[in-house]
Amino acid sequence: MSTIREQPIFSTRAHIFQIDPATKRNWIPTSKHALTVSYFYDATRNVYRIISVGGTKAIINSTITPNMTFTKTSQKFGQWADSRANTVYGLGFASEQHLSQFAEKFQEVKEAARLAREKSQDKTELTSPALSLTSHQILPSPIISSNGPGDDKLFRSQSADMEMTTERERIKKMLSEGSVCEVQWEAEFFTLQDNNNKLVAALNEANANVEQWKKQLAAYQEETETLRQRVAELEAQRGHESSGEAKEESSPALEELEQLVKARDEELRQLKGQKGGSWETDEECEDTRQKDLERRNTDLERRLRLAEQSLSETLSEQEKMHHEVAKVAEIMDMKIFELSELRQDLAKLVESN
Repeated sequence: MSTIREQPIFSTRAHIFQIDPATKRNWIPTSKHALTVSYFYDATRNVYRIISVGGTKAIINSTITPNMTFTKTSQKFGQWADSRANTVYGLGFASEQHLSQFAEKFQEVKEAARLAREKSQDKTELTSPALSLTSHQILPSPIISSNGPGDDKLFRSQSADMEMTTERERIKKMLSEGSVCEVQWEAEFFTLQDNNNKLVAALNEANANVEQWKKQLAAYQEETETLRQRVAELEAQRGHESSGEAKEESSPALEELEQLVKARDEELRQLKGQKGGSWETDEECEDTRQKDLERRNTDLERRLRLAEQSLSETLSEQEKMHHEVAKVAEIMDMKIFELSELRQDLAKLVESN
């Protein structure tokens, strides 16, 4: 019921201090960490309060009056005095902006408390004549006579006063205990509300991360598919080029060799078919043919070396292409591994949500 009657209107976090009651100079920290400090408004009583709770203990329960003043003593520290609590509260903020916001809200609440007091005084002035008349009619004379029945009436009057005083003390005690409970419930409610807001923010951030990871996963899948297509193209190109180049480079050399062999056989047949001539002419022709054959053999050997060199270069190109394909395949394996890890992280995040 207290949370319905009294609602928080502003909240911030700060380190809380109280003045040392012995020295009236030194500050005593009330907690090790920053706590939530809130302004509360009680609509039924038209009262503003500053409340902060640490654990189950109300560290600040200060009712704001028009006579209070909030003073900035540094860029991040401010203080105010509470005569009812007989102490001075100090707040250390994380930034100058938080201090300014708290000070502005203090001034607004102070002005609202002043207006509420003026309205209350106006109502009291309007109803005071009737109240005074009623009190004069109700109040009995405490002393009727000095002896006899008067003493008995005086004794009964004093007993009634004592009973009324005891009843008032009991009511004050109940109200005080109820106020402390209300402060604790209000602080607990605000703490739960703050935690709920943090959880909602964390959930929104997790959802945003999930969407980002989904986009990254789609990009990885697209990149992996592109790499697969590239590897397939390189393998097909390697097979086609290796077979084509081998045929293109070896076929001309073989054809030339075959033609040369055929030409040599033809020349031998022509030489065998020739008849006549002198032995000198035969010897000269034999020398000429021998030189021609040596020249042609040298040429054939040179061409054979060129063919072997070309074949070696083709094999080197094939080896280089094989290394390139292996490198692309290794990169693709790494991407696939990263993709699987990303899927596992995404699954864990979905399970945790």
